[in-house]
Amino acid sequence: MRRAFPLLFLVSAVSVAQAGVKVTVEPAKRSVRENIEAYIGPVEAGSRADMERQLRHIDEQATLAAQALGYYQSRNDLKVTGPEDAPLVELKVELGDPVRLDKVAVEVLGPGAGTESFQLGVEELLASGQVLNHGRYETLKSRINNRALRYGYFEGQYFKRQLRVDVEQGKADVDIQYSTGPRYSLGVVHFSETQFSDDLLARMVPFEAGTPYDADLVGKLNQDLLSSGYFNGVLVTAPLDRAAGEQVPVEVEITERDPHSLGFGGGYSTDVGARGKMTWDQHWINPQGHSRGASMELSLPRQQISAFYQVPLDNPITHNLRYFVGWQKEDIDDVQTHSLAVGAEVNKRLESGWQRSVGLRLQQEVFSLGDDSGTATMLIPSLVMQRAQSSGGIDPRRGYSLLLDVQGAKEGVLSSVDFARVMGQVKGLYTLFDNHRFLGRVALGAVATNDFSSIPPSLRFFAGGDQSIRGYDYQSLSPVDSTGETIGARYLIASSAEYQYEFIKSWRAATFVDYGNAVDSLMDPLKTSVGIGLRWVSPIGPIRFDLARSLSDPDVGFKIHFSMGPEL
Repeated sequence: MRRAFPLLFLVSAVSVAQAGVKVTVEPAKRSVRENIEAYIGPVEAGSRADMERQLRHIDEQATLAAQALGYYQSRNDLKVTGPEDAPLVELKVELGDPVRLDKVAVEVLGPGAGTESFQLGVEELLASGQVLNHGRYETLKSRINNRALRYGYFEGQYFKRQLRVDVEQGKADVDIQYSTGPRYSLGVVHFSETQFSDDLLARMVPFEAGTPYDADLVGKLNQDLLSSGYFNGVLVTAPLDRAAGEQVPVEVEITERDPHSLGFGGGYSTDVGARGKMTWDQHWINPQGHSRGASMELSLPRQQISAFYQVPLDNPITHNLRYFVGWQKEDIDDVQTHSLAVGAEVNKRLESGWQRSVGLRLQQEVFSLGDDSGTATMLIPSLVMQRAQSSGGIDPRRGYSLLLDVQGAKEGVLSSVDFARVMGQVKGLYTLFDNHRFLGRVALGAVATNDFSSIPPSLRFFAGGDQSIRGYDYQSLSPVDSTGETIGARYLIASSAEYQYEFIKSWRAATFVDYGNAVDSLMDPLKTSVGIGLRWVSPIGPIRFDLARSLSDPDVGFKIHFSMGPEL
């Protein structure tokens, strides 16, 4: 005899420690046991008599829970044990043979048939020969409904929606027939009253009127508007009840943010000691969305002031033109510099995920290092490519970052020196089994020039310090002149491998090895250092404390390194 069971039970596989019921399943199946426990739920009884009055309910729920996972011939044996004031139900379930799927027919009709929108993955959910699972049957129906809503098939309907179970034969058939109806499209985007120009707002919309409906595009518009920096409140809706024919209008409610913000920050590292930073931003100046800002950073060895003016381009979210000016003074051991730079850069986030910056700056740098000193004036075109991906948050479990920086100058073209400089860096992070964390870093750099003595310190390479080769002071690794003072190098090689173990939540012990140097010849020796450390994932980000020692120069002794900031 065949029986129809429409919309049977959703499976809840939640492990719950039951108070008052002990469930045993034969043959042992954890998923069935956990589903029975979830169906029964908490059981409370003040006496054995109270518990016995609940046996029928417990028996019924256990039967339904087993059927939800395809076991229609299960048998329950219940008995009450335990003391009078703390009774216990011992429930023994003999599963018997399961019901298996026989014929699975899922057919999508209408304009959406065969499209990517309705690639449902039926085989992974309901394959012939599998044990019947009502939860998976419901999941398939939910998947159909969700796809229809996401892709705008708002008139979709079921012609058939059946799950037929033949308990005696131990077989079940699935028969679903769904007609998608027409696919709606996205209409014109209407913004609430705002001081921004219609042209600027239109360039932020990632679709045109008439684009086939996709709820992800509506969500992207919401996300892009929030990330633009212009608004502190955004609500994007596509009300179906206002559709004109098969086109759904898009309504956007926006609230501008306060145009001005002032920020203060600080930190400490063994590289530059204590430092403070102040920033001012005017997030929008006019209806075209122009912005500007300034920042100042102060520490004992370094002081810098910079300002910018930014103009949004064709896509204000991903594309902008930034003009900048900056002044910096640096005095670190044997190196003293004063530099002034003015220029512009075009920044664009590419569809591939890379952030590209093409720039041109005029830089003048007055410097003194070792026996070299002078003034360098350079017109420098540059290209910077960056990409980063992580699992998110201030303490990601995995991720990577990539950096490529290429720049140069031509003597005689507003420049006093010829050079080409390339710098690349790769960082990686991976967490294994929750508390085993591995980090790696490799940085390579090179400067090509026919007059290295005229290259200013900001374009030479130095190694050593918290973010380079630990076990050495900041920028203490490089070639030296006749007086023994560091003067910077043509090449940089810096690498690190680190292992961290989380022994208490948010606290990790670390061990590492760093390898590299700043050299004038690729045949020059590289330095190796090792160390141990402690990591604290604070509310403001990771804080690192390291004790390192050079294996190449043991006379240097131990070095303590302290730093803050992201690891990628």
